[in-house]
Amino acid sequence: MRKIKIAIIGMGNCASSLLQGFYYYADKKSEDAIGLMHWSIGGYKPSDIEVAVAFDIDKRKVGKDIAEAIFAEPNCTAMFCPDILKTGTNVQMGKILDGVSGHMKDYDPKHTFILADDPEPTQEEVVQALRSSGAEVLLNYLPVGSEQATQFYAECALEAGIAFINNIPVFIASNPAWARRFKEKNLPLIGDDIKAQVGATITHRALTDLFRKRGVKLERTYQLNTGGNTDFLNMLNRHRLASKKESKTEAIQAVAAERLDPNNIHVGPSDYVPWQKDNKLCFIRMEGKLFGDVPMNLELRLSVEDSPNSAGVAVDAIRFVKLALERGQGGVLHAPSAYLCKHPPRQYSDDEAYRMTEAFIENKLVDSPALPNIYQEEGKSPVASRR
Repeated sequence: MRKIKIAIIGMGNCASSLLQGFYYYADKKSEDAIGLMHWSIGGYKPSDIEVAVAFDIDKRKVGKDIAEAIFAEPNCTAMFCPDILKTGTNVQMGKILDGVSGHMKDYDPKHTFILADDPEPTQEEVVQALRSSGAEVLLNYLPVGSEQATQFYAECALEAGIAFINNIPVFIASNPAWARRFKEKNLPLIGDDIKAQVGATITHRALTDLFRKRGVKLERTYQLNTGGNTDFLNMLNRHRLASKKESKTEAIQAVAAERLDPNNIHVGPSDYVPWQKDNKLCFIRMEGKLFGDVPMNLELRLSVEDSPNSAGVAVDAIRFVKLALERGQGGVLHAPSAYLCKHPPRQYSDDEAYRMTEAFIENKLVDSPALPNIYQEEGKSPVASRR
C-alpha cells in the first residue's frame, strides 16, 4: 500500500513520539505490537505513514531533517526509537502569530523556544508547500492558546485541499462555521483537542460515567495536572487557558448524570515543574453520595509520559482520515472526533463513541452529511448528547 503522507505544524514532543512510533512499529507484528488501539485500519499500519512536510519556528529545528529535529531541545519526551535515519525532509519555517507566549523568553533556552531568524512564510507559500509535498492531511500541534496561528493553518489546509486534524483546544471542528467550510470542500476534519490513550481526561470521564451508572451522585470534583514540558510552561500564561479549561471541563460535564455547578468542578493545568519533563502527574478528587445519602470520596494519582500517550491516539486519527478520503467523505468525522477528542462537535459516552468508531472503520456507519443541530449559537460549546 502506498504511504499516507502527512504535514505537521509544530515539531515538539507530540510530533517526536508520533514519528518515533512510525519506525518503532515497522518491524513489529500485530501479536507483539504493544500500545496501539488498532494495529491496522483499512489495511494501513503505523509504518505506512510518513511526514511529507513539517513546520516549526525554533532555530534548533528549522532547516534540520525531521529525524534530527524531533530530538532537538526543548523536546524532552521519551526516546523509545532513537536510531532514525535521515528522511530527506527538512523542517520549514512556520508562521509565528500567537504561537509563542511572551513569558517564554524569560526561561532557560533548554526549556523554551528560540525563534529562528528565517523569514516567516506567507499563506501562499505555506499552501504551495503543502500542495507540492503531496500531503493528504495537516496535523496541528501548536501550543495551547494559539488561536490565530491555528486559524491561519486551517485556512491553509482548506486552500491546499487537504484534511485537518486539530489536536489542540482551539475550536475548529466544534465551531459550526469552520466545520461547514470543510464540509463544503469535502475535506475530512477531526477535532478538537486530542484525548490521550489513558490520560487525565479519559480517566476522569470513565470515573464520572461510573458514578452515573452506579447511581452515585457526584457533587464536586477537581482535576489538577503538573508537568515539565513546553506545553506546561506555555500554559503558565493563564490568558491562553480559556479554551483548554472549557475543553477539559466540558469533557467531564458531558458524561455526568447532571451538570455540576461551575463552582463545584475544576479541571485544568495547575503548574509547571521543570524536572518532570514530559511526565504528567494528574490528581483527581471526586466527592459524592451513595445509598442512603451516605457521603463517599475518591482520590486518584496518575503518572504518564504525556506525548507518547497522545501519539497513540493521533496514529489512529491519521488513518481514520485516510479512510474518509478514500470513501470521498468530507466534513467533521463525528464518530472518530467523539472517540479521540475532548471537545468534539457532539459528545457521546466513551462506550458509544467506541462502538460508533468501530462501525466507521467497517464502513457500517455513515456520519451525518449535515451538522447536528445541537449548537446554541455559532462558536458556542455543544450540548452533550445522551442517545
